[in-house]
Amino acid sequence: MSLIALLWPAFVLAILLVFIHAIFGLEIIKRGVIFTDLAIGQFAAIGVALSLLFFDGHYAFVLTLVFALIGALLISIATYRVKHIEAFIGMLYALGASAIIVLLSNTSQGTELFNKLQAADILFTSPSDLWEPLLLYTGIAILFFLVHKKLSGISKELFFFGLLALTVTSSVQLAGVLVVFVLLIVPAFLALLQSRFPALVFAWVAGSAIIILSMVVSYLYDLPTGYTIVFIASLTGILNALIF
Repeated sequence: MSLIALLWPAFVLAILLVFIHAIFGLEIIKRGVIFTDLAIGQFAAIGVALSLLFFDGHYAFVLTLVFALIGALLISIATYRVKHIEAFIGMLYALGASAIIVLLSNTSQGTELFNKLQAADILFTSPSDLWEPLLLYTGIAILFFLVHKKLSGISKELFFFGLLALTVTSSVQLAGVLVVFVLLIVPAFLALLQSRFPALVFAWVAGSAIIILSMVVSYLYDLPTGYTIVFIASLTGILNALIF
């Protein structure tokens, strides 16, 4: 069986993840709140941890969405009320990360579960796993392009971070917090370094190339997929920043 025949569902999921996160990533970098997605993702992961700890993995989507929305709401309010917003977001991230460690500390698989929440293995995704993210991300993208620019003030912030929270609710469960972070930041960052092509199109193409390359390297050398994606994407972003 060829590599493409074996891994095509994972490749499709990877492209879907890049598709939706690049849209938000460009907006986040322009806003100058880089760690927003990381903080919301870490808060969302609290919901996953609670689901695993108390409900044997049930109600994961609901709990993850609730905590992602709490994080998004706090950041939306803080945007207008807190003077040093990046410091506030950093504290939210620290709160979320420490909460997960505390929740999972007394479980036999605490360390393993924490690592999965940070960077999951999407390499052996099945075709049936693709329908939910396909429908969800398509709907979120349509809402973003149709509604976001028409809003202003706090309603615009709440709408933006609400959609981001909904996105992160799904993607954190699929890929992990750190993978979500690099997919939001690195393709958008690379796109903004150049001016020849439309930023969003460039982010989609560059991000898809990076994540698929990372997955192939992970498969060929038996490396942890999530952390391989984080490493290669981060390294690509850093090298491009220094060179260009």
